[in-house]
Amino acid sequence: MKRYLFSILCLAGFSLPLSAQVESGDMETGDDSVLAGDTLLADVGFIPESLDANVDSLLRSWHAQYFTKAEEFCHDDEANVYFTDEVIRERLDKLPHIIPMTYNKMVRDCINLYTERRRGLVRYMLGMADFYFPIMEQILAEQDLPLELKYLAVVESALNPMALSKYGASGLWQFMLPTGKIYGLQINSLIDERRDPVKATYAACRYFKDMYAVYGDWHLVLASYNCGPGNVNKAIRRSGGKTDFWKIFPYLPRETRSYVPLFIAAAYIMNHYCDHNLCPVQTLLPLATDTVMINRMLHLEQVSDLLEMDIVQLRALNPQYLRDIVPGHVAPSALKLSVQQTYAFVDKEDTLFTHRIEELLGNRPAYEKGQPQPPTREQITHITASGETLYTIANRYGVTAKDIRKWNGLGSNRVARGKKLRIYVDNGGVAFASTPAPQPAASAPSSSAAVSSSTPPASAAVQPKGEATTYKVKSGDSLYSISRKYPGVTIADLQKANNLTSSNIRPGQVLKIPKG
Repeated sequence: MKRYLFSILCLAGFSLPLSAQVESGDMETGDDSVLAGDTLLADVGFIPESLDANVDSLLRSWHAQYFTKAEEFCHDDEANVYFTDEVIRERLDKLPHIIPMTYNKMVRDCINLYTERRRGLVRYMLGMADFYFPIMEQILAEQDLPLELKYLAVVESALNPMALSKYGASGLWQFMLPTGKIYGLQINSLIDERRDPVKATYAACRYFKDMYAVYGDWHLVLASYNCGPGNVNKAIRRSGGKTDFWKIFPYLPRETRSYVPLFIAAAYIMNHYCDHNLCPVQTLLPLATDTVMINRMLHLEQVSDLLEMDIVQLRALNPQYLRDIVPGHVAPSALKLSVQQTYAFVDKEDTLFTHRIEELLGNRPAYEKGQPQPPTREQITHITASGETLYTIANRYGVTAKDIRKWNGLGSNRVARGKKLRIYVDNGGVAFASTPAPQPAASAPSSSAAVSSSTPPASAAVQPKGEATTYKVKSGDSLYSISRKYPGVTIADLQKANNLTSSNIRPGQVLKIPKG
């Protein structure tokens, strides 16, 4: 019934935002592409954020430490190798595929984009494909869908699971928040399953099936993924009822016109990279992984400490946990580890959950102590920082930009630095006092240079020996994060000095910092 209702809405012109599509009225005009003016733009349309990103920044980000030099079996240099149209067309025809691999000038231009101007990004994507493609292929095969749909994630996010677009689309498959929730993804201030490679791929598969039931054409399914079925239906009507992507091409939104050509070009370059003197960087992420189901609240630092595992690698394997907290007490939650670390986890399970528990999870839910379960909806105040938009703020807290506008009486998505915003968050059953997970920023795609919204670890503050001082609480602070700024000061010290009976603090509150 749900799918039937969905199909009726699609045919009626209902436009469901997914990746590049944003809320009605939220799309701002103007072409700020760094590739603006190219003939490719004139012929095809916008370049997605995933390919228009600051690639150097992406390659210097948290991913970089998990890559080494390129594969030795492959010759790699900066010189592209030219091939005729006939050769490329023949190679595309020979690729195993169900989705048509049409070849034309627009596809050629998109292949040139990968092989000439985005060579560094291609090397990175090839390395990430070693880790993510097997996950996607297994799920696509299980769902009886074309395996080449995995190349859509190349266009969407450049295979960066932390990708966050300027419009709030997130993860490998770049789901917008409302669409992610419609397709069963949990999104709140603790967890964002759009960044979970497994669950997000299942959600994308459900969308593919829904859209194929409507159109029966894979190119139109891809187009609808980008701009929503409403815009595809509109293009079909304007074309006089044609249902071929290339015939409704002029009537589609500009960005969507580049979508299928870039998809076909991605399929080509991810198979024929060696022919163009491109080689994958080698990932150091463990390719053999296993999953442990967690039924209690757990902090990633507890795992990192006792398994002697790099916390950044642990976050890379579990990007869905926004604040390093696995909310297993709310519902069984998956923790991905290497196979070897999985065995170590089982051996040390008894001590893992108690290690540093007061320090890391001092604000755990009251109901774990035998008291009634607290509400998960909580009002917080967010003070906007430089460069933030309503989309990035909304993505951080698991709400929409529309919600924030409504709660604060805002007439647009522009917001000044330092403005206090009232936000009602779903805290996932944990008091919203823990600091954001210190995940290094990653510039990458969505429909653009999706940049990961994250906060680096705070550097330790130097406190004059023997002197007391004060600290004004900022949005996102917790007693734990504050105690780390002052060597020798514990959470208990802060509670005692400020007559606090719990770990709850609020932005703007002034705390006494005792002697270190």
